[in-house]
Amino acid sequence: MNIKPLADRVLVIPAAAEEKTVSGIIIPDTAKEKPLKGEVVAVGKGTKEEEMVVKQGDHVLYGKYAGTEIEIDGVQHLIMRQSDILGIIE
Repeated sequence: MNIKPLADRVLVIPAAAEEKTVSGIIIPDTAKEKPLKGEVVAVGKGTKEEEMVVKQGDHVLYGKYAGTEIEIDGVQHLIMRQSDILGIIE
């Protein structure tokens, strides 16, 4: 499936959650913290008020509750507004 975001929306693949152990205890998937960074895979064309700054391939940081989770071909993605992105990792 191919998705093209509209207006100022951005499609992001979140980075994998880090594996953490505490004193030999493995933390289950449900208790892992969501990653706050990911890779942009598609961007919209922007709006008259907002020019698109991020581009495909950028690695970005976003807020903890940013975006809407969707699944595309079995892979988790987030679709969010460009304004939900906090910065680009260089």
